Amino acid sequence: MTEVVRTIRDLRRLVDEWHRAGQTVALVPTMGYLHDAHIALIDAGRQFCSKIVVSIFVNPNQFGPKEDFVKYPRDEAHDLSMLKEHGVDAAFAPSVGEMYPPGFSTTIAVPSLTTVLCATTRPEHFGGVAIVCTKLFIQCRPDAAIFGEKDYQQLQIIRRLVEDLDIPIDIHGVPTVREPDGLAISSRNVYLTDDGRAKAANINVILANAAKRIEAGSNPITELTKARLQLTEKVGSSPEYLELCDAETLVAVIHIRAPARLLTAINIDVTRLIDNWPIIPRKPAIDF
Repeated sequence: MTEVVRTIRDLRRLVDEWHRAGQTVALVPTMGYLHDAHIALIDAGRQFCSKIVVSIFVNPNQFGPKEDFVKYPRDEAHDLSMLKEHGVDAAFAPSVGEMYPPGFSTTIAVPSLTTVLCATTRPEHFGGVAIVCTKLFIQCRPDAAIFGEKDYQQLQIIRRLVEDLDIPIDIHGVPTVREPDGLAISSRNVYLTDDGRAKAANINVILANAAKRIEAGSNPITELTKARLQLTEKVGSSPEYLELCDAETLVAVIHIRAPARLLTAINIDVTRLIDNWPIIPRKPAIDF
């Protein structure tokens, strides 16, 4: 049975009961409209903790003035049904007023990771992510929190935030969950037309092939140029960005000496999609 709580007081009461009983708690933060990728996060949480809390909150602070907060897909009844089906212990579904009461004015910035990639066109976004996740961590006091690697920049920002603020939570990333044709699962995929959906399937293929060639020793600059052209041709629009970055710092790199990520954002029709692919450097040859 999934217990639905809507206030911070009730959430803390429930989690405190679990902790007193020796249970550990994993938090899965979501904006609802749940799908298979969220279920993968829930399943991952069970590997680390005995209780699972899933938050459902469409956070207005991470949407820009011209973005899709109002039309962002919502279906709480379906979400709660899914959580019950998958044995989630509690759903935290607060109102905007519960999360941001009158007079709320605090901000949190992680500048080392929020001047690149998605932040260049969504300057308000990651400040909103940082504050809502910090509030959820303080409200729930979980032992672990689970995030998907599809939102890779977000994941690295949360890791940095938790380390910098000494928040006693283990942050776990879960590999991107994909549709059978490779498209990264996202709530925003529902916005795609049939034609746009077919084009979107090319994103993962282009990234994966470029990553494999870079891992094999191909010149990264050459591969980035080729991948940009392929995205423009096969997806139908130029990528907002396509960058090869250090996997931890998100600093752009041209030589692969440490784990890296190939990251992109691209608009199809009016839908903005993001994706990324890991790149592991080749081990140097050993002379005997």
